[in-house]
Amino acid sequence: MPDSVQPAPTAASTDPAALAVMRGFPPPPEKTVRAVDTTSWRFPNTRWSFSHQRELGPSAAIRRGPASATVLPLSLRDDLDAVPFVTLDGRPTTWGESVEEMFTDGLVVLHRGAVVYETYRGALQPHIPHLAMSVTKSFAGLLAAVLAHEGAIDPGAPVTEYVPELAGSAFGDATVRHVMDMTTGVRYREDYVDPDAEVRFYGVAAGWSPPPKGYAGPTTIFDFLRTLQKQGEHGEAFAYKTCNTEVLGWIVQRAADKPFAELVSERIWRNLGAEEDGYVMVDSTGFALCGAGLNVTTRDLARFGEMMRLGGAVAGRQVVPRAVVDDIAGGARKEDFAKAGYVTLPGWSYRNQWWVSHNRFGAYSARGIHGQVCYVAPGAEMVIARFASHPTAANGNGPLDRVSLPAYEAIAAHLNA
Repeated sequence: MPDSVQPAPTAASTDPAALAVMRGFPPPPEKTVRAVDTTSWRFPNTRWSFSHQRELGPSAAIRRGPASATVLPLSLRDDLDAVPFVTLDGRPTTWGESVEEMFTDGLVVLHRGAVVYETYRGALQPHIPHLAMSVTKSFAGLLAAVLAHEGAIDPGAPVTEYVPELAGSAFGDATVRHVMDMTTGVRYREDYVDPDAEVRFYGVAAGWSPPPKGYAGPTTIFDFLRTLQKQGEHGEAFAYKTCNTEVLGWIVQRAADKPFAELVSERIWRNLGAEEDGYVMVDSTGFALCGAGLNVTTRDLARFGEMMRLGGAVAGRQVVPRAVVDDIAGGARKEDFAKAGYVTLPGWSYRNQWWVSHNRFGAYSARGIHGQVCYVAPGAEMVIARFASHPTAANGNGPLDRVSLPAYEAIAAHLNA
């Protein structure tokens, strides 16, 4: 191998424990990870930072309450690692190889409510919450759908009925349904490598990255949302844009008159039987990052998925109305979704901030960049909760989906057999 060619990073070669990241009191400068200088967002530092967000920035607790945790029976199997499948690129591999290839930090597979597979790697441990990224969106969407079911939010109403402050923005003539299903016509580029993309300045407003030199723009999420302008018409096509979720989070909190962390705790976490408190990152004014800031443990994310698989119920008690879960699982207009151009997601749709596959197992999922997922497959009686720190950000059209999606279906088919 020529000296100029560097081997591709692997999970083993970037293991934060082996690299002694953040070890010592204090750690040496070259091993120190910080938010203020963005080293916390640089791979392989992310293999440590995604499991330690509350040490790096402000957050709000999502309390589990005094109730006992629901039991997840252990029924571990030793045959899953050998399950074969073919990636979307046509490459043969196995489940076990894919777990390593995806830079997995934590992974729990439930079948019929029992843990059949569980592993923790890198900096993650069973009791440590991991950054869920855009899995957070599905929590916000679920809360919005519940409030709509209760009549507290009207999906057909204009956004400005709840947030008049957005009258002069791209959302001034959008409906709540438009933001729930991400069919707004708003100029917002979700390009994680373009320094001029709007998602970059969302990060500044959220407090996740320092402003560029000479920056005079918004420094809170509320202020950032008011600056966004239209590009196209609402209701014509799905386009994945985090700003929609932040608008939805604003609507939900305004309608319920409670902060996001308290709503998640009250409506979901305390009734889920979670083992651990979760938390959500907040901006400089304490406003939750409703599109990306959730942190929970792997087992508790699996519990959340199991609640959805069972139609919104936990131990026979309804936590979320079944009608809300059925609406999510049924999906939305596939033709609207197809316009987004995801070659790895043919025939999918997007409903209430959930990705709906319409596959043979009726699977739908909460997804986040760098490999976060809560995959619910009712037809296979299976739930997969995975946290990861893959060096590639985007799921769609990239290496994450090309490996992970056929892997999930292979495990579902294997368990279903």
